[in-house]
Order: sequence, then structure tokens, then C-alpha cells
Amino acid sequence: MGMDGASPTAPVAAPPGYLDQARNLAATVPANLLAVLTDELNRSGPAGAIEVCREKAPQMARAASERSGWNVRRASLRNRNPKGVPDAWERAALERFDTQAAAGAAAPTLETWQVVDEGGRQVFRYAKALPTQALCVQCHGSVDKLSEPVKAKLQALYPADRATGYQPGQIRGALFLKKPI
Repeated sequence: MGMDGASPTAPVAAPPGYLDQARNLAATVPANLLAVLTDELNRSGPAGAIEVCREKAPQMARAASERSGWNVRRASLRNRNPKGVPDAWERAALERFDTQAAAGAAAPTLETWQVVDEGGRQVFRYAKALPTQALCVQCHGSVDKLSEPVKAKLQALYPADRATGYQPGQIRGALFLKKPI
């Protein structure tokens, strides 16, 4: 069950066009969210941006799913949103990304894919690491460096938050895409 993006070792090759579609979508969705977050940060600061990330990110993922035909979601080993818990395949991809990053691989280059059997049907799965951007540490950085309004908003919205302590460049999570073959 290899998941090495550069040379997949899965027994079934990616269907024609699937990898290109996944890569395109994986480049578009985070870039769109980053633009929306940047606008909101400039308008209302980090505490206001938490609401946008909470509401807009899932809306944008649903819209991308509907528009593209792919299932699109984000997950993390240290999730903030309770819905962002990885399944077994996603967890393995995230752990592999962390291992690769610790060995010196650049987080923005990390991806993996595989054709898997899910409930008797073949599904193409793709993952792209999401590195922490400089603006992200305003809400995902060291707790002692977060502003009091951010801490209060996080406590109110995400009392079980596990998504702090990141530095720019670290893998915050991944974008996961899947589509039946």
C-alpha cells in the first residue's frame, strides 16, 4: 500500500487525468481560502478571521466538491474543528508528511495518492500537505503569543482545540480529495 506521491506503488495506477485534476484542485482551494482569510484579517483582525475560517472553509470545500465532482476536505493530526479528524488513510498520509518534513522535505511539495477499495468500489485518494503560512500563526501559533481576543474566541468556539503551537512552514494538516473511479 505505497503512498509515495513521486512514484506511486499502489497496485492500480491513477486513472487518466485524475492526478492532474487533483493537483489543480489542491492548488486552487487553499489559495482561495488564503485570499478570503487575508481580506478578513485586514478587515477585522485575527479574532474575526476565526469566524471566517470556521464558516467559509467548509463552505468553500463543499462548493469545490459540488463544482468538481471530487470529495474535498481538510484534516489534521492536531485538529481544531471536530470534523477535521483524519480517517485511517488520511492519518497515514499526515504521518508520512511529518516524517518527510522532519527528514528535510519542503512541506509545500508533499503529496501522495493511491487507488483504494472502499466498500467494494475503487476510489482514487489524493492528499496535499498544507504548510502553516506566516499569517496562520496569529491563530495557530504558540498559545503564549496569541492575542487575548484570539484565545477567548478559540475557547468559546473550540474548547477542545488542538491546533496551536505551529510555526510557519510546519505542516498544519492536509487537503484530502477522493473520487470514485
